[in-house]
Formats: sequence, C-alpha cells, structure tokens
Amino acid sequence: MDEKELIVREKTEQLRETAELRTSLMNDPKLHYLFFELTLRCNENCVHCGSRCGDVPSEELPAEVFIGILDKVAEDFKGRLPMLCITGGEPLLRKEFFEIAEHAKKLGYMWGITSNGTLITKDVARRLKEAGMATISVSLDGTKEYHDAFRRSKNAYERTVEGLRNLMEQGFEEVQVTTVVTPKNLPLLDEMFRVLCETDVDSWRLVGVEPIGRALEHPELFLSKSEQLRLLQYIRDRREEGYPVAYACSHWLGLGFEREVRDSYFFCDAGLRTASIMANGDIGGCLDIDRRPETIQGNVLKDDFTEVWKKRFGIFRKPLSSRCAECAQCPDEMFCRGGSAHTWDYVNDRQLVCFRRDW
Repeated sequence: MDEKELIVREKTEQLRETAELRTSLMNDPKLHYLFFELTLRCNENCVHCGSRCGDVPSEELPAEVFIGILDKVAEDFKGRLPMLCITGGEPLLRKEFFEIAEHAKKLGYMWGITSNGTLITKDVARRLKEAGMATISVSLDGTKEYHDAFRRSKNAYERTVEGLRNLMEQGFEEVQVTTVVTPKNLPLLDEMFRVLCETDVDSWRLVGVEPIGRALEHPELFLSKSEQLRLLQYIRDRREEGYPVAYACSHWLGLGFEREVRDSYFFCDAGLRTASIMANGDIGGCLDIDRRPETIQGNVLKDDFTEVWKKRFGIFRKPLSSRCAECAQCPDEMFCRGGSAHTWDYVNDRQLVCFRRDW
C-alpha cells in the first residue's frame, strides 16, 4: 500500500469516527457555542453581507434580557458553560456591549467576538482585555482599494488594520483575520499575507462568498470551480509551510482537501453543538441560516432557552441528506450528511453548495 492509499485509509477511518460523533450528538446534543447577535446595525455596508446588516433598523433585546440569559444558562449548564460568541452587525455599536461582556466574565464564560475592527481604538482594545475577551475574528477582505469598495466604507482598511495592531499590542493570543474571497481579491492573497505577517495576527481564515443575504444579488462574487480549487490549493500550500492559515468550517471538501486545509473534518454543528439568540430574541442554530418559520425554534421573550435547546431543534437533529434524494444517494453521504445548514435551500430541499457535485 503506497503513501497516498495509507492517507486515504487513515482519513476514512477518522471520518467514520466523526460520523459516529455527529450521530451521537443528534441523539444527545451538547451545547458548546452560544451566539449572541447584539444588533443588526453596522457602520459598514458590505456587498456580500449574509445578514444584510448596515445602517438599518434593528430590533434589539434590552441588555438586561441578554444578561438574564447569561444567568440562566450559567445555572442550567453549570460546570459545562458554552463558549459565548458575541456578534452582530457590529457588536461594538451596542452601548451596553461592555456591560454584557463583563457580566459574562464574572459568571466564568469564555467569550469572543466577531468584528470589522474599525471601532477598536487603543482604549477599546484595553477594555476588551480587561473584560476577559479570549478570541476575536476581524474581517479584512483585501488591500485598501478593494476592501473599502467591498465594505462600502471610506478608510475602512486603515481603521481595520489599526484595530488589529491595537489588539496585538494588548497581547491577545487568539486574534484571527477572516477574509471572504471573490474572483477579484483571489489574486491579492499574497499581498494580504505579507500584511498579516507584518501585523503578526495569530491565524487567517478564508472562505468563498456564500449564496446568502446580499450576495444572492451579486453572482459575480462567486468563485468558479477553478478559482475555488486555487483558493484551497493556496491554503494547503501556506499550511505546508507552517503558517496558521485555514479554510472556514463550511462545506464537505472531499478526501483530497479534508484535513489538508483546516485542522478538523467538516462538521455542521448547528443545533447539535451551536445555538444562537438573534437581535430580536429568536432562537436558532447558526446565525447564517435562512431565518424561516421552520428554522426559528422559539424566542427568549416567551420561551425558556434551555427547554428550547433540549426539546426543539428537530430540523437540525436529523441529516439534511434525508430531505434530498440526490444527497441521500451520494457516496459521501455518511461524511457530509447534506452539507452546511446555512447554504441549504429550504424551499426546494437541496444543497446550494456541493463541491463534490460541482467538481
């Protein structure tokens, strides 16, 4: 048996173990990640935004409701608190942001945020450190001209890079940059790589534009088959050189790229290990999932979150592949199970992003 066959055999065995874990979680889910969407307001207006954030009206739960949820989850999940992931919109626009974050720290939560980085002054970076922030993912999508146009925000690039530098000065150990890749910024990755090395961020996460939100109005943003392959090969090359570059958790990539471009195998854990509370109080899985009656599981203004987590989420606790004949018959069904919930077409019951099918 040659080296390639050994690798395939090893991957297949590990993927079977992952499949068994997924099945176990469908029967007995474990809450590992709890997302708080503090607002849909944002000081940028990104062309591709999955949540259509920007200068938009946003229902927002009062801070005391978020704090009450933290108290209740701390009581109900004592000894196994989920990681708290604070996001938006731009979460730093909420004037009560630090009130909520500091309360989470007091209760013992590990917490992190996703941000565009433009509001992270030296003082904000210091306050994030004092409030116990463990991780942050900052969006940077290209060099100056591209990034500012993509984000539709003047001087966004300079403000984001400055925010990254302010974070690094505070000594955070988990500062990640996330880049959404399109045909226009794919050729810019080497230049971005040099900037990120100079800034000394801890990791770089890349993913192609997904068919959600505003991106649906801009088909020119989607990567072709050859461009997607170039992206995955770029990530694999950087990883082989020892750099902490990775593809996002999205999508089953096939045996050729699984574990080569990220540390773990594909696993959509929406409703199995991940739950979210949206700005209006709705309860769901991943925040990128289409917000439809069947994907919304309740609302914290009238439902007990823990009871919802334990007794609902049925749509996420059976394979998406069971809803689609094409997926059910796929040779990789055991490993993919229908793919990512956030790119599932809930009207026609099919996967919108399938690399095995498209490749």
